[in-house]
Amino acid sequence: MKPSYDVVIVGGAVIGSAVAYFLMANPDFNGSVLVVERDPTYRFASTSLSSSSIRVQFSNPINVKISQFGSAFVTDFAKTMQVAGEAAPDLNFHQGGYLFLAGTEEQAQTLRENHAVQRACGADVVLWGQEALHRAFPHLNVDDILLASYGQSGEGWFSNTGLMNGFKAKARELGAEYLTDEVVAIARTGNRVTGITLKSGAQVAAGHVVNASGPRAALTARMAGLDVPVEPRKRTLFVFDCATTPEGSATVNHGRLPLMIDPSGVFCRPEGRYFLSGAAPLEDPAVDWDDFEPRWEEFEDAIWPALANRSPQFEAIKVVNQWAGHYDFNTLDHNLIVGPHPEVANFLYANGYSGHGLQQGPAAGRAISELITYGGFRTLDLTEVGYDRIVANRPFLEKAVI
Repeated sequence: MKPSYDVVIVGGAVIGSAVAYFLMANPDFNGSVLVVERDPTYRFASTSLSSSSIRVQFSNPINVKISQFGSAFVTDFAKTMQVAGEAAPDLNFHQGGYLFLAGTEEQAQTLRENHAVQRACGADVVLWGQEALHRAFPHLNVDDILLASYGQSGEGWFSNTGLMNGFKAKARELGAEYLTDEVVAIARTGNRVTGITLKSGAQVAAGHVVNASGPRAALTARMAGLDVPVEPRKRTLFVFDCATTPEGSATVNHGRLPLMIDPSGVFCRPEGRYFLSGAAPLEDPAVDWDDFEPRWEEFEDAIWPALANRSPQFEAIKVVNQWAGHYDFNTLDHNLIVGPHPEVANFLYANGYSGHGLQQGPAAGRAISELITYGGFRTLDLTEVGYDRIVANRPFLEKAVI
């Protein structure tokens, strides 16, 4: 470790490692990068505990374009992230699509409006009525469904740790340094941060500091005398087995089932021979940063009844695994915050993804790298999701939040 770095990144999971990679891969960036990660096992990182999916079915063009870039990046990941002397990283991208189901006219109208935005961005998404939906997925009960939205390509799920480790390995090959330690203080002089203090006692000077600390983002910001409206919110995921699986019964996409979002908000998707499912809890308070106890009752109370109502093949199911992870929840508008603090320009936020961090990581990493290298965005303009909206209390509207 050197005494000074051009960029210090606080947090080395998928977001921090994406920033490190895009900086080091940019020939116009000639600086040094240090990534500080408090837990190199990533056991409780949001990245490791996520459902690791990607979709283009959003209501805001910016979010659609972010995921379109992410999908293309994931598709080409093995080639882009190849490290000399090692096997190409395989993310096992399963392009199963997303299937949103609308059970009320309000939900149906939202799907129509979202679809217009998605199609304008070139997304491969179709709207189906009951007949087309039943024909595509005959295992579903569709009597109460008014409309469905289905992503025919560019959506699915992949290896969460594979994405993170691929970014990390490539960033290190290109010259980024990773340090196992914990940032406990951030030095600031006037309107600039100047360095960090580590739990080990070491002090490191920094030209820029990037806050990529996930659900702990507010703790990191406060060290610099700043703030960010991000808090940990618990999400429990359940893996279940079916007595009779519906996988393989679809008449589209080679029989593969999509990630389905029921009108109740419950979602489920195939997970190998099993299924993965979850739902946003009715009561969703902030939790302690170290609280990872699953909410066991959610399966019996909400998930199983909704799934059994949606398909007879989801009536006889058995939980085989479960875990809880944290969303880095943006309490203002549930959307990412990417960019500098307006008063402390060399302190940059990459926070608040609210469950979308894995799929938005590539675009966010590229965006932060452009801000540091060029002082502005060069590819996708993410000004609307910058910190200025937090100061102005101006929510970034996104209707398609799961």
